[in-house]
Amino acid sequence: MKRTLFLLLSLSLVTLTGCATLKKLFKKPTVTFKTARLSSASLSDATVDVVYEVRNPNTFGLSLAKVDYAFFVEGKQVVAGAPRNGLNLKAHDSSELVFPANVKFADIVPVVETFLNKDQALFKVQGSVGINTPIGVLSFPLEKEGTFEVPKIPNVQFEAPRITNLSISGATVEFPLNITNRNSFPLPVAGLAGDLKVAGASVGTLSTGDLGMLDGGGTRQVTLPLQINFARAASAATALRSGNAQVNLSGRLTSGSGNVPLNIGQLLQFKR
Repeated sequence: MKRTLFLLLSLSLVTLTGCATLKKLFKKPTVTFKTARLSSASLSDATVDVVYEVRNPNTFGLSLAKVDYAFFVEGKQVVAGAPRNGLNLKAHDSSELVFPANVKFADIVPVVETFLNKDQALFKVQGSVGINTPIGVLSFPLEKEGTFEVPKIPNVQFEAPRITNLSISGATVEFPLNITNRNSFPLPVAGLAGDLKVAGASVGTLSTGDLGMLDGGGTRQVTLPLQINFARAASAATALRSGNAQVNLSGRLTSGSGNVPLNIGQLLQFKR
């Protein structure tokens, strides 16, 4: 009995000594803000990843214990998620903690088109993360204010149209359109469609169909043919024969689950 008690006391002493040594050797990890970036975006919403870097200066690993996180855009709180893969930090290593938030523009502003004319949107982070350590769970504040890039509406312009067929009753005209992504990141464009006027006369509708994903800074050209009936567009007939005309396209550009007004007016020279 005495021997058993002695062994228990000895084991407890070793454990306490080990813990005291571990606590003495323990170095506090650091949690610092790194960036706020768009992982995906359209003209209706964007996923904003707020990234923190965690550094572990110790000879043993650390893990994430708890998360308390809130994300605000333009003063309004939006739904935000916890780091997808948690945190299992190896000894003498660093790792990113990524907090994703899906921002639906219609939820934060009354008019989405007005918001899309901004270069940057304000964000605010509040909360904390708890990290498991030998001295218990340590809490680190997450407090940051900054901006992220607002998706810009693509630039759409006509190139010189080409008359492929011209008769007394009408003409077939090919209208080249350049759609340029003004953003540094890819942007989905589900299509653009609108009513076309030539020299003030309504001549029909142009529609691109789904254009897919436009590369950041990239330009996509599509050529849209249109049959023009001169009997219903006399002023267009005169303009096409002269070789110059004012061309106006009024419609919508669709990206994500939303669409924005599209109004283009250009004086164009028609080629044959």
